[in-house]
Amino acid sequence: MQRFVHLFRRHPKLVSALLLSSTLALVFLGRFLVQLIYWSGHQNEPVQAWMTMGYVGHSWDLNPRRLDELAGLPKPVNGHPKTLAEIAKERGVPVSEVIAQVEAAIAQAKALEP
Repeated sequence: MQRFVHLFRRHPKLVSALLLSSTLALVFLGRFLVQLIYWSGHQNEPVQAWMTMGYVGHSWDLNPRRLDELAGLPKPVNGHPKTLAEIAKERGVPVSEVIAQVEAAIAQAKALEP
């Protein structure tokens, strides 16, 4: 500990930069590991009303904008994606109909993959 204090007194900016960069690296590593663990258990999830197309695309390893196009769904507006339930409500159709469109788009996208 005394060595660290001595080093900090001699090079405060350098040691501070090292501590800050190490902290940031640990934060990003933590986020990466959390996402890795979460998505490894959520692959090919059955499509549900609470999901957004981004979630569906990530779960099925497909481009969500391509799924939007294939299913005839609107793209997110101002970075705010809508859930399938919200899309169904706006269209005045049952959410099962929108889910069926998304499932058909997933099947089509998977068939078009090389």
